Amino acid sequence: MTRQLTGIAGLLQVMAKLRDPEHGCPWDKAQTMSSLIPYTIEEAYEVAAAITAGDWDEIKGELGDLLFQVVFYAQLANEQQRFDFDAIAQQMTDKLIRRHPHVFGDKQADDAAAVKAQWEQIKAVERANNGVTESVFDGVPNSLPSLLLALKLQQRAATVGFDWPSLHPVLAKVREEIDEVQAELERAEPDADAIAEELGDLLFAVVNLARHAQIHPEDALRRANQKFKQRFQMIEQRLRERHLSVNQLALNELEEEWLAVKQESN
Repeated sequence: MTRQLTGIAGLLQVMAKLRDPEHGCPWDKAQTMSSLIPYTIEEAYEVAAAITAGDWDEIKGELGDLLFQVVFYAQLANEQQRFDFDAIAQQMTDKLIRRHPHVFGDKQADDAAAVKAQWEQIKAVERANNGVTESVFDGVPNSLPSLLLALKLQQRAATVGFDWPSLHPVLAKVREEIDEVQAELERAEPDADAIAEELGDLLFAVVNLARHAQIHPEDALRRANQKFKQRFQMIEQRLRERHLSVNQLALNELEEEWLAVKQESN
């Protein structure tokens, strides 16, 4: 039966079968909105990893896993007579049309920056219409990963004009924050809380720098992580070929290996 099901309709039917009270899967029947959250986050990161790796088959598979999360939430909501998958899709369609008046209406937006500014303005109007007007940060969940939350807060503040006018002052701010971290570290009696606060300020400033450079900080850090991992694994491979392991080398020897690998990979 399941082999004959295709596309989104097939996926929705499979999901309903998995949740069938009598014949469904015990694990799927036990899930709730809350219990699915960790899996949804994990699947989103796996999509990002697949895209970074550039493996199209893997990307397709991971996108399917992420889509299944949405279908699962829709099934749970439908069981409670809240909404279904079609309602989710329709709401998204309406939102995209509403937030792209330069495509579906008579507004003008000549570049990505103009589109972004227009998008934020429309969102602000929507929040006001929904009675959410107390703070420019309303609707930004504190549960976001800290790197992404920093970016969202800065983007919201920028919509009301609280932003650096250009890239150069942001660079200066990063240097200032580095100096403040150094000052805390070099105190006669360093204070862990003060160091953590200054490091937080530095990270926040670096996110701001990435935003002004039109680079997503999460993407930049993901690339750095992957590059570090690949280079260190290359060191491990080089050492295995010489019947050695990394814990047999002194730090200066590891640094030499790192520089050699770095030169090879450039």
